[in-house]
Amino acid sequence: MNADLDLRKLRYFVAVADKLNFARAAEVLMIAQPVLSRQIRAFEAELGVQLFVRDTRGTELTDEGRLLYEEAEALLASAAAVRRRVAIAARGESEFTVGFMPGLTVTTPVRAFQRTYPDVSIHVMRTSWDDQVRVLHDGRADVSYLRRPFDAAGLATELLFSEPRVVMLPTDHELAAAPSVTMGDLAGEHLLQDPAAVPEWATIAAEMRRRRGSAPPPSRTVEEKLELVAVGRGIAILPRSTALFYRRADVAFVPVSDLPPTDVLLGWEGSRRSRLIEAFIAAARDTTHELGSN
Repeated sequence: MNADLDLRKLRYFVAVADKLNFARAAEVLMIAQPVLSRQIRAFEAELGVQLFVRDTRGTELTDEGRLLYEEAEALLASAAAVRRRVAIAARGESEFTVGFMPGLTVTTPVRAFQRTYPDVSIHVMRTSWDDQVRVLHDGRADVSYLRRPFDAAGLATELLFSEPRVVMLPTDHELAAAPSVTMGDLAGEHLLQDPAAVPEWATIAAEMRRRRGSAPPPSRTVEEKLELVAVGRGIAILPRSTALFYRRADVAFVPVSDLPPTDVLLGWEGSRRSRLIEAFIAAARDTTHELGSN
């Protein structure tokens, strides 16, 4: 076995182990599937073990693969912690970065923070479901506005506000003018996003797979989702503030009455102590009513 463990290949391995599907893992990693397959074969050669078995039934972990999968989270977390400490040390307290999810406008809290610390260079960073937490763990952001669901391990968070969820429909859809809909009303539709972002969709998704087989892969960005909604390829369920932010003439949004509200939280790395983080938390609290009133 090679003495050095390639962390990039380890991340590729974890992506495949998570999905047990090379095509879906390649989509998550945003690389070509043949490239991913070559990297996994190279990783297996470096380790001197077989990590996956691929046959007509699909992809499965070997015993050695399961062992590495169990250890991989701690290895990657440790590496991320080192990167985070180095990134934070390099910035010192002269720079401060705020992450935010699509549909959230953070201008007001950023300005309030800047008035308190005019000498600090403040930056903003748009995040996604995939990296909204990762930017905190790897040090790219000092604080980040988060939408559930997310893995809160290692984070400190503060609830800012809750808001209703709506379904995005093409304007010529039969439900587009309805005052509200239920999840049952949407049972025949194709969801254009990862069902993990809408956990309540799980029962419907299982039924749709039984009737139709596998669905097309989910769309990545809000803009892509809305393009597909507009041409009738499916639906998206979004927070109301996101729907308002991305409003367009060919897409309507309708409240989903039996979905609970979704939360917006401010998160930061739980072990950090920083006067700048404390100052931004205070600014976020003071301006929450504006952030949630889109």
